[in-house]
Order: sequence, then structure tokens, then C-alpha cells
Amino acid sequence: MSDDQSDVKLEESSHSDRKRDKDRKRSRSPRRKSRSRERDRKRSRSRDRKVKKSRSRSPKKTRKKRPYKYWDIPPPGYEHISPAQYKAMQASGQIPAEPLTAPAVGPTSADASLNYAGSSLSRQARRLYVGGIPFGMTDEAMMDFFNHQMRITGLAQAEGNPVIAVQINLDKNFAFLEFRSVDETTQALAFDGISFQGQPLKIRRPSDYKPLPGMAENPTLAVPGVVSTVVQDSAHKIFIGGLPSYLNEDQVKELLVSFGPLSAFNLVKDSATGLTKGFAFCEYADVSVTDQACAGLNGMQLGDKKLIVQRASVGAKNAQQQAPVQLQVPGLNLNQGAGPATEVLCLMNMITPEELVDEEEYEDIVEDVKEECGKYGIVMSLEIPRPIKGVEVPGVGKIFVEFNSIIECQKAQAALTGRKFSNRVVVTSYYDPDRYHRREF
Repeated sequence: MSDDQSDVKLEESSHSDRKRDKDRKRSRSPRRKSRSRERDRKRSRSRDRKVKKSRSRSPKKTRKKRPYKYWDIPPPGYEHISPAQYKAMQASGQIPAEPLTAPAVGPTSADASLNYAGSSLSRQARRLYVGGIPFGMTDEAMMDFFNHQMRITGLAQAEGNPVIAVQINLDKNFAFLEFRSVDETTQALAFDGISFQGQPLKIRRPSDYKPLPGMAENPTLAVPGVVSTVVQDSAHKIFIGGLPSYLNEDQVKELLVSFGPLSAFNLVKDSATGLTKGFAFCEYADVSVTDQACAGLNGMQLGDKKLIVQRASVGAKNAQQQAPVQLQVPGLNLNQGAGPATEVLCLMNMITPEELVDEEEYEDIVEDVKEECGKYGIVMSLEIPRPIKGVEVPGVGKIFVEFNSIIECQKAQAALTGRKFSNRVVVTSYYDPDRYHRREF
């Protein structure tokens, strides 16, 4: 056999071997794919079974209301005690309230990077102290907020940003703002009490402030919707005394704004404990409602205390001697105290007519009230008048609860007064049982 023939046979043999290898690979490949698909199908069936089991274990969808959907609950760390116990412990000082931000403001080092004309002469008059800022606040967020407020309220006097620098003390939750002009700084004092991320801010001059000759010291414009935390002495300044210690600023404000929006409000607190001292001052945006508010709120029963509400200024007796004008607040008779104890308790300022229209929400309210009132005694009956379209229904906005005894009703009255329901302060009054049974609401 020639060498050429041998080479040809070897080449054919090699070609044949390669072909067999390819065939084997092809034959194995479908098996691998087949096994892979089979595994996928098994996994898929396994997942389907799990899903089916999960679905089969789920009970039929039933309407189940969360507990305490409307009532307030103790804060984290005090879940083991009732809201009433927490309220009592806070009132007695056993649980300190959140401490006030101490406005211990002193001079701070100047920002060397600032290059603003005349800043060395007017810097003290171009700075403001801002207390009570939200936790974790940043310089940029604070600057953006105040620059935006200055522009939308028309207090910015030129193009660009009125606030040029911010210094934040994160440990004590206060900041300093630096403005580009003295006049814009003064106008920004009108933002005292403005809400930022749900917290009212306190805006003051810093302790190193020195008035500049010829410059105004107080803002000339008021910012709509902003309630100042400083109540200036005037003939319209109102004193509110006899406040229970468990009421916070928002709860006291809620009672006051029933007569109109406030321009200024200050709940006086102990600087060491943060607890209220039981009195506050306010002034209404419309000063003509001052006498109406005093007449409606003075003597109001809150728990075991009665409010003392009168003009704070000396010499305002003549105004108080005028015939009081009763202001009717739907669903809330502020002029009515708890009165003589009976077995029927009237709960007010808890619900609105709109909330009673929806059937599911109405049932939730009934269940919440029954459950909470049942902690203080046997609830014999409960009535919540509901609105009817085109018909004036007496008592809409009030809740009437009949207890088994007067003692049980008194326990509920003491525990529920001042609580919060749907973020509203609960006001209570005893109700005549005969009128209740005649449905004279």
C-alpha cells in the first residue's frame, strides 16, 4: 500500500471518529435538555403545590377590624400599661414628656467662606435662631424650605435666595439661618410657629443680636396659616388656665380653634421636665371672637379640672362683662361641663357626619367605642346618630353610651376625657337617661 493511500485511510478514520463524537454530543445534549426541562417541571410543580397549599391554608376573606383603629395607644416602651394609666403617670411626672429644645443661644464662629458685602457690619442682625427642627435635618433641606417660603409668601425682596447659610446643631435640634439682608431677616420672624415636617419651629433673634439704627425689629407682614409661638401683650391676649397635664399643644389648640384660627399660641412648659404647667396664652386672628371664646371655654370640664379662660390683660374687665355670645360648634357643646353624674355618657368631638355615612367605617367606630368603654363597666346600650340625606337628625356627631351604673360611667368619664380618637381630643358630658331613652339627642 502506497503512502498516499495510507494517508487517505487515516484521514477517513479521523473524520469518522470526529463524526461519531459529534453524534454522541448531539445525543447527550437532548438528554441534558430533557433532564433540565424535567427538573424545571418538577420545580414548577413543587412551587404550584406550595402556592396551592398556601392558598388552601388561607381562610376565607372576612372583615376583621384592627384593634385600636381610632383610639390613641401608649407610645413604644409603655405598651404594658393602658392609655389612661399612661396619661395619669405623665400628669404626675412619673413619665417625663419630651424635653423642650433649650434656646441657650450664644455667638458662633463666623463662616470664613462667606464673601458678602457688608456682612461684617450686619451679620448679627442677619441671623436667626430656629428651634425644634426635625431630627436628622440637613443644611440643604433647611435652606431650601426657608428660601421656598420666602418666595411664595412674597417676603423675598429680590431675585435669588434670601437664605445664604445654615448651621445646624444636630445634638440639640436647633439651627442658625443667615440671610443676605437685614430686612429679609426681620420679615422671616413672621415664620415663627411654622410647621416643618410636622413640627412647629420656634424662630427667635440670637442672643448676640444688636439692633441696627433705623432698621425695624419686628416683621411688618403676617404669614397666613402660621401660628406664632410668641403671644404679644395686648388687650386681646387670652389666658387659659386649669389645663390637665396630659394635654399637648395640638390638643389644646384643637379646643381653641373651634372659635376661629389663631394668630399666636404658647403652652407654657417646665424647661426641666418638658411637662406643661397647666396654662397657656393665645390670640385669635380675628380679635372680635375673643369674648366668644372666653365665654364658651371658661368653666369647661376636662377630666377633674375646669378651665379658666379670660383676657390676660389688666383692665379688660369691661370687655368680659359684656353679654357673652354663644358660638354653636357642630357636634361640640364647649359650654357644657360634665354636669351631675348619670349612667349615660355623651362623647363629643370624636366623629364627623362624613365618617358615619360609610357602613364599614361606622361599624368600626361602634366596635372601637364599645370595646374601650367596656373596660370601665358593662355597656348596656350605645347610640351613634347617623346623618340622613335631606333630614336634620339631632345628635349627629355625638356618641351616647349607657352603662350599668353611675359608678361605671364615672370611671369611663374620668378615663376618656382628654384622650384622642381619630386624632381629636375627646370631650365628655353626662346625659339625662330619660332623654336618652326617649332618643332626644
